[in-house]
Amino acid sequence: MVDLCASTMPSSPSSCTDKKPWYLTNKKIVDKYVKDARYLITTQEPSELAAAVNLLDAALTLSPKSETALELKARSLLYLRRYKDVADMLQDYIPSLKMSSSDECSSSSLSSDNSSQHSSKEKVKLLSGDSPSRDEPSFKCFSVSDLKKKVMAGLWRNCEKHGQWRYLVLGQACCYLGLMEDAMVLLQTGKRMASAAFRRESVCWTDDSFSLSKFPVSGEVIINNQPPMQPKTELEHISQLISHIKLLLRRKTSAMAALDAGLYAEAVRHFSKIVDGRRGAPQGFLAECYMHRASAYRSAGRIAESLADCNRALALNPSCIDALGTRAALFETIRCLPDSLHDLEHLKLLYNTILRDRKLPGPAWKRQYVHYREIPGRLCTLATKLQALKQRVASGETGNVDYYALIGLRRGCSRSELERAHLLLTLRHKPDKSITFVDRCQFSDEQDVDSIRDRAKMSSLLLYRLIQRGYTSIMTMILDEELTDKQRKKTCATLQATAAIQQQVNQVRKDQAELINAASMNMVNSKNTSSAAAVAASSVFQGVFCRDLAAVGNLLSQTGFNLPIAVKYEALSC
Repeated sequence: MVDLCASTMPSSPSSCTDKKPWYLTNKKIVDKYVKDARYLITTQEPSELAAAVNLLDAALTLSPKSETALELKARSLLYLRRYKDVADMLQDYIPSLKMSSSDECSSSSLSSDNSSQHSSKEKVKLLSGDSPSRDEPSFKCFSVSDLKKKVMAGLWRNCEKHGQWRYLVLGQACCYLGLMEDAMVLLQTGKRMASAAFRRESVCWTDDSFSLSKFPVSGEVIINNQPPMQPKTELEHISQLISHIKLLLRRKTSAMAALDAGLYAEAVRHFSKIVDGRRGAPQGFLAECYMHRASAYRSAGRIAESLADCNRALALNPSCIDALGTRAALFETIRCLPDSLHDLEHLKLLYNTILRDRKLPGPAWKRQYVHYREIPGRLCTLATKLQALKQRVASGETGNVDYYALIGLRRGCSRSELERAHLLLTLRHKPDKSITFVDRCQFSDEQDVDSIRDRAKMSSLLLYRLIQRGYTSIMTMILDEELTDKQRKKTCATLQATAAIQQQVNQVRKDQAELINAASMNMVNSKNTSSAAAVAASSVFQGVFCRDLAAVGNLLSQTGFNLPIAVKYEALSC
């Protein structure tokens, strides 16, 4: 048998027994990389931390299971705010992802039994309790099998204690990525394990042996551009973060309950507390809240506010399927068909991309509100809707936008109502003011801030112009109606004045006729009265004269005609 070492290395003076094994060489290289990376991390400079990450990547290439290298790399990425890289690195420990993957694996048989067993051995259970199960027998003296179980359980607890940094680091990364439920589970579990480990270690320490230098590296954490902290400070920070997550989740739960119960104003109020709060919220969580608040606004009939929230959700998450569908439906409601077609075409492109890639958009840990099995049915429904909308556009139904529904006014509203609603919408959806929500957002990647601002400003500018066109159109209609009413009132007043004048003329004519008739009657009556009075007077005079004449005759007959006139006159007077 030929000596392999001698044949391959003839010029080497040393024998094969003098050469060190390969794993010892790699171990030394890994230790050197870890030592250099640890020194670079202590500087807390972003450039030095990036170099440390490169060194740790090289160390993990040689030793993929090096716990120290994994911890240092995860904490460095957390310090650099590369939360997506942390989630990609430790995604096997995210609870919701593990649940979804377990459900998919149970429904399909793509993975083999060997790989599943291997993955189950590598993964660490997040919610596993330390207490043994009831089926295990109690410990007995000198029982080799029970003693072996106890030793293995102790080793497993030590492994969990050694890997407890995963819960804290991954929990913070999930929080900034918007996975609030996962962050709550991870942080609470990590806090509980860290507190228990700290108590166990502090019991064994004395006053002389107690020093900060004895804390392990896993007790240090780099959070939000702050220097490394000791376990107590880290636990305080984790406690504050858990309290904030609980507050956000409590408000979101109340808002969703109000939305499901039909209390849309209450749902809007709870969502507004989240998005308008003093303390910012993660980007993914804010996009989700804006999407749900848009649904509440839509159900309440406030189209402009719903469109604005859809724009904000799409600015934060351009591949949000629900926000795209909601905005397309809103544009169709107000008969703004070209914009609705644009959103539906974008949605169709997303569906085709999902079917082509055979996965939902984004990384595996990203939360989605649609399942892959629903995509083919949705795509068929979307194709039918697109065809119907294109037919409506081809028939010329593009200019009759319902601006009343957009602004939220009733038909036949007054000018004061329009001006008040327009003022409120203008102040609320002004392009310079509508992008202030970006300042209250905690981004998972600082490089996306400029693109998010540009998308938000462009969409808000389009909505603002649509509101201005609506105001101009409705104001023109109101002015036309006011002019028509004024002309109608003027015509009615003219007709009423003419009728009054005609009535007065008729009354004057009637009065004149009555006066003429009365005058003629008076003349006739006066003529008749004068003739009758003359006849009556003549008859009276005739009667008096005849009477006097008879009296004179009687007197003359008594006295005789021979007497003088004076005597006769005296006789007559007697």
